[in-house]
Amino acid sequence: MKKRMSLQDKAEAALKRAVRGVVERHKKTGRPLAVWEHGKTIHISPKSVK
Repeated sequence: MKKRMSLQDKAEAALKRAVRGVVERHKKTGRPLAVWEHGKTIHISPKSVK
């Protein structure tokens, strides 16, 4: 019997899929990723992301 996902679980799963897609696209195009860290925006190489 499958457990039904709550709305929060569905939203979290959708967000994770979206982020995974963005990282994959940036890896393919070689564009840096903009990340919010410690109150400021930093750019990281897509190659350094797992």
